[in-house]
Amino acid sequence: MIIIGELINSTRKKIKQAIDEQDVKYIQDLAVRQEEAGADYIDVNSGAYVHDEVKYLVWLVKIVQEVVNKPLALDSPNPKALEEAMKVHEGTPMINSISAEKERYEKIIPLLKGTATPVVALCMSDEGMPETAEDRLEVAKRLLDDLDKDDVKMSDVFLDPLIKPVSVNGEYGPQALDAIEMLSDLGSGCHITSGLSNISFGLPHRALLNQAFIVLAMGRGMDSAIVDPLDQKKMSLVKAAEVILNLDPYAMKYLKAARAGKLV
Repeated sequence: MIIIGELINSTRKKIKQAIDEQDVKYIQDLAVRQEEAGADYIDVNSGAYVHDEVKYLVWLVKIVQEVVNKPLALDSPNPKALEEAMKVHEGTPMINSISAEKERYEKIIPLLKGTATPVVALCMSDEGMPETAEDRLEVAKRLLDDLDKDDVKMSDVFLDPLIKPVSVNGEYGPQALDAIEMLSDLGSGCHITSGLSNISFGLPHRALLNQAFIVLAMGRGMDSAIVDPLDQKKMSLVKAAEVILNLDPYAMKYLKAARAGKLV
């Protein structure tokens, strides 16, 4: 399971305050804790700053990479912000994100062509957010075809079916799981990811719903998630599910986590 740590996001009140105050220590501590908790990528987002997004995304990349060894996920639809952040990123970052929306696709794809840059690919088109699992599948097929033509390796693509909150419509849960399975069954070689915590928006005890959903989604083929890695229960469930799904040969990662006291 590829974990993308979601916590350094300027839409979160404490992160916005830390950026406003240039509180390097707070942000770096959060980055280190996510890495230590098992994040494979650390997402960084400065989108709350409409006019200064480029400046602050570059700043976040610089200060976070001072203290972590994991690559970062550059979270922006702004091609200029992504381009400038890529210039200062050491090694290869992840781009979060591209979509099938014509204008967005054409602006982001030059950053990806012929590279080995992982990219989150949203199942979103100019027709808007798909409603059904079948609609997501059709968008995904078109998007994957375009990416393939533009020399993006399928193994670098992280398809995101776009999770909607079950508080709005109870069918959004089953639809999301069906979409994950359909995307997985494409056999394209791409990864399936999601902004997982969207499932629980508007409901109490969100962590519990997120924990349940990640296990169900893994069973349907999801192999990545944009989540809070500091939720130790959720991370423990991920390791347990990997054993059950035979994704952790001889339960080696599970046993290592148990010996380190990381399972709850």
